[in-house]
Amino acid sequence: MAVLKVKFTKTKRDKLAQILWILNWVSVVSGIILFSLGLFLKIEIKKRNEVMAKGDINSVPNMLISVGVIACIINFLGGKICYDCSDANKFSRWKLVMLPYIVCTFCFTFCILVGALMCYTMRNELEESLYLGLRDAIKFYKDTDIPGRCFLKKTVDLLQIGFHCCGNNGFRDWFEIQWVSPRYLNMASKEVVDRLKSNVDGKFLVDGVPFSCCN
Repeated sequence: MAVLKVKFTKTKRDKLAQILWILNWVSVVSGIILFSLGLFLKIEIKKRNEVMAKGDINSVPNMLISVGVIACIINFLGGKICYDCSDANKFSRWKLVMLPYIVCTFCFTFCILVGALMCYTMRNELEESLYLGLRDAIKFYKDTDIPGRCFLKKTVDLLQIGFHCCGNNGFRDWFEIQWVSPRYLNMASKEVVDRLKSNVDGKFLVDGVPFSCCN
């Protein structure tokens, strides 16, 4: 027994097909936007990999890229089906595909919901990764002669200039670490020696910040 049975005339069916065709193409555009956002986020993370703590932080952009690609494929196929609905001869070849397509669409919608929740929960992990990575990068800011750390100074400087920021929590972060490279310290200067001796860890601490903080 049919529940809520609805009869469509040829005109109404064509109208419905046109509306669904438009909605499918809107979804295709949305998929392209998601793909672009995921690709952009992946590139940005890769560019700032030196100031990111190690962890599975690529899952968010990978999820966005995957969802975007699948959304484009599914909705492009849906748009094709809706377009062919106006022609009875063309629509007949899609009859066997309709049920699997609808099932796949519902499964994909569920996956999008799960992915959205995962991306939301991963946001804090992404922020923590950047926080911890930047904290460590600031500590190694002075190590311009050590392999593996020699580019951190440039990376941190570009980051601070680009985002008009200073330090991790604020400019006072630089007061707590030695950010001046030992190669630039004049050990013949009494002031430098006294400052090194006054610190328990033998660090040269100053109430100043790198030039990139002044932007």
